[in-house]
Amino acid sequence: MTTLIEAEKLTRILAETVPVTLVKNVSLTIGENEFVAVTGPSGSGKSSLLYLLGLLDRPTSGTLRIGGRDAGPMSEAQRARTRLAMLGFVFQFHFLLPEFSARENVEIPMRKLARLSRGEMRERAGGLLESLGLADHADKRPDQLSGGQRQRVAVARALANDPPLVLADEPTGSLDSKSSEQVFSILEALVREGGKTVVAVTHDLDMAARMDRRIHLVDGMIENGERRHAAERA
Repeated sequence: MTTLIEAEKLTRILAETVPVTLVKNVSLTIGENEFVAVTGPSGSGKSSLLYLLGLLDRPTSGTLRIGGRDAGPMSEAQRARTRLAMLGFVFQFHFLLPEFSARENVEIPMRKLARLSRGEMRERAGGLLESLGLADHADKRPDQLSGGQRQRVAVARALANDPPLVLADEPTGSLDSKSSEQVFSILEALVREGGKTVVAVTHDLDMAARMDRRIHLVDGMIENGERRHAAERA
């Protein structure tokens, strides 16, 4: 199994008047085609860990390798390029740009990576939206979509550059139960059928139990190792 993320003793401390430790000595490995839950109580460092793994924040200490490459020496431009090429992000709140249509929002990462022509970007964005049941909504702005539809657009945007790894931060946290199940099913299909790796922060333990394994954080540290579910289901 190819390793996508390898972290060793990752620590992030906010240098305030009283230093605050968000993540402490976290070591983990995440490989291709895995469906991983990150759980823990509020304030346990779940989102902080995800932001480190996604190159959105830099650790205070420790090492992080993305696709075998040490992220420590990367410049900000190199980190941004790596995010565009290797990582897709889905957040609790969709963060779609309100002035753009669903299709235009999906095209944004492709425009930044600049690998495709304008026509190819439009075609790919349309195809992604169609695959998520949004073909008839491609030209609508976010305020014309339901919460579940907006989150599906956000998933399409995360997949725009065909990254091997999708990081999701409470992707169903702001949705009703029906929309939550739809989004979860989409993320699961990315792993089972699409060959992607998905790492999702969630407070929903029932949802986490349906994923391959669970990394449980308490006070910024992994508690009692990782809880694997795939073997339990087999």
